[in-house]
Amino acid sequence: MDDRRMKQYRQLGLTIAYYRKMRNITQIQLAEYANISRTHISTLEAPNMPTSISLEKLFDIADVLDVPIKEFFNFRED
Repeated sequence: MDDRRMKQYRQLGLTIAYYRKMRNITQIQLAEYANISRTHISTLEAPNMPTSISLEKLFDIADVLDVPIKEFFNFRED
């Protein structure tokens, strides 16, 4: 995986964590509501462990967090 893609995965994970925390939802709760393992949520949000996710699960997370899916890709510049 190239550096650009790794940065995008990292930004996606940080954005998910941001909205999760804004909704006062724990990783365990998000995992249960979205039917994903807690370790996968943890890995997604970990900035040093860029990992992929299926679109299906990303849509599920967006639904749980009540966030338009496009907001997950509104990356802020470093």
